[in-house]
Amino acid sequence: MNKKLLYGIALLLALAAPFFLYPVFLMKVLCFALFACAFNLLIGYTGLLSFGHAAFFGGAGYITGYALKGMGLPTEIGILAGMAFAALVGLVMGGLAIRRQGIYFTMITLALAQMLFFVFLQAPFTGGEDGLQGVPRGRLLGVLDLSNDTTMYFVVLAIVIAAFALIVRIIHSPFGQVLKAVKENEPRAISLGYDVDKYKLLAFVLSAALSGLAGATKTLVLGFETLTDAHWTMSGLVVLMTLVGGLGTIVGPVVGAIVIIALENKLGDLGNGLARITSIEWFNTLGDSVTIVTGLIFIICVLAFRRGIVGEIAARIRPAPRH
Repeated sequence: MNKKLLYGIALLLALAAPFFLYPVFLMKVLCFALFACAFNLLIGYTGLLSFGHAAFFGGAGYITGYALKGMGLPTEIGILAGMAFAALVGLVMGGLAIRRQGIYFTMITLALAQMLFFVFLQAPFTGGEDGLQGVPRGRLLGVLDLSNDTTMYFVVLAIVIAAFALIVRIIHSPFGQVLKAVKENEPRAISLGYDVDKYKLLAFVLSAALSGLAGATKTLVLGFETLTDAHWTMSGLVVLMTLVGGLGTIVGPVVGAIVIIALENKLGDLGNGLARITSIEWFNTLGDSVTIVTGLIFIICVLAFRRGIVGEIAARIRPAPRH
C-alpha cells in the first residue's frame, strides 16, 4: 500500500480519535510518540545509544512549567523555553559524550542525566518530590483557549505532526544520509572527509530539542511535572518504545509508544476484566505489575522479533529480490 495513503488514513483516524476516546490519554500517547521518534533519530539513524534522554524530556517539562506558572509567560514562549533548555543541555552533554563510543558514550549520558535529576530534586522551583503542580495551559498566541481538552488535543496533534515531518525531512536530507553513513561505517565516513563528531553532535542536539518539545507539551497537557520524567527509568522506557516499534523505522517508535502507554494505562482494567471472567484473583494485581509486563515484552521483542513490530511487518511484505 502506498505510504501517502497510509499516512492519510492515520491522519483521518487521529482527527476523529478525540470524539471517541479520552483526549488527555490520546495527548499523552502523542507526546510519548514524539519522544520516541526524537530518540530514534539518534539511535536508529546515527547509532548512538543515549541513556540520558530523560534529562531533556523532564528538564524541558520543568522549565516550561516554571515559565508558565512561576513567570506567567505566554504558552508558546514557555514551550520554546523548554525546547531551548533541552537543546542547551544536549549541546553540553553531547559535547562531552561524543568523545567516547559504545558503552562509554551510554554511561556518560546516564551519569550526566542523573546529575541533572538530583539538581531537579533539590531545586526550589521544581517542588522536589511533590513535583511542579498547577501549570496553566493558557492561550495559544493569546487567542486559542487551551483549557478545552478537544482544542488542546488538536494543538498537540499539530505540534507532533510538524515535528514528525521535520524528523522525516532530516532523515531524507543529505545530512540524514551522512548520519546513516556514520552509523554503518564511521571510519569510512571519516576517510571521505566528513567531520563525524560535528554531525553526531548536531544529531544529538536535534534529538534533545525534539525530546524537550515532547516533555514541554506533556507538562502543558497534564498541568504538572514530576521527577519521574527526569529519572533514568524514563530513558529506559523510551528505549523500550523504540525497540518494540522498530528501531530505525520512521513510524516504528509511534507504534511502540502506543503499545507501551496503552499497556501502562489499561493493564489494570484488563486484569480486572480477566479476574471477573476467570475468577482468578491474581489478575487484579496486573495494574501494579506494569514494569514486569513491559520487561517481559522487552524480552519477547529481543528474542522473537528483533526488528520490532513495524520492522517485522515491513520485512514480511517487502517483495523478495529477483535472481
